[in-house]
Amino acid sequence: MTKMIWPDGKCRCFWANPKNERYVRYHDEEWGRPVHDDGKLFELLLLECFQAGLSWECVLNKREGFRRAFAGFDLEKVCAFTAEDVEWLTQDAAIIRHRRKIEAAIGNARVFHCIQQEFGSFDCYLWQWTEGKTVHEYGRTTSPLSDVLAKDLKKRGMRFVGSTTIYSYLQAVGVIESHEPDCFLSGSRDFHQT
Repeated sequence: MTKMIWPDGKCRCFWANPKNERYVRYHDEEWGRPVHDDGKLFELLLLECFQAGLSWECVLNKREGFRRAFAGFDLEKVCAFTAEDVEWLTQDAAIIRHRRKIEAAIGNARVFHCIQQEFGSFDCYLWQWTEGKTVHEYGRTTSPLSDVLAKDLKKRGMRFVGSTTIYSYLQAVGVIESHEPDCFLSGSRDFHQT
């Protein structure tokens, strides 16, 4: 892979599209930073499940549409969505209108809530898998960690949470830090906890 120096003098991961400012901001300000806020963990899980079979850039470009459609990613409100809400969401051009993913997002919200009840927070559940530590690795799309976590989430009733989706989620929320070696954020240990 060719090292590319950007106009600002920084190197970034190959996937950060320099023509999409939103995508570059996501790379620089969010991706790989440890997240401990359940609201943010829920938002990113919902979005990752819609990514299945698509690009993250596609989902990220619709993030504000998803925010509006899914009640600001308010877990309690999404848990209360009904079949009527599903019908309405399948007509919303601001999001990905995939009926099974929409239904899964609502069902996954309910499982997320059950996990919160069992562990005190989704954060506690998620970070227990690495004993609260960030794993530093790159160049993968799955791992033994994503395999076992995906299996556990499926057993609990979540859908669209295969190992590849969960690996991507773990990268997004900083459980796995995967910036490429040449990236200016590679191995950064000074990320602020969010």
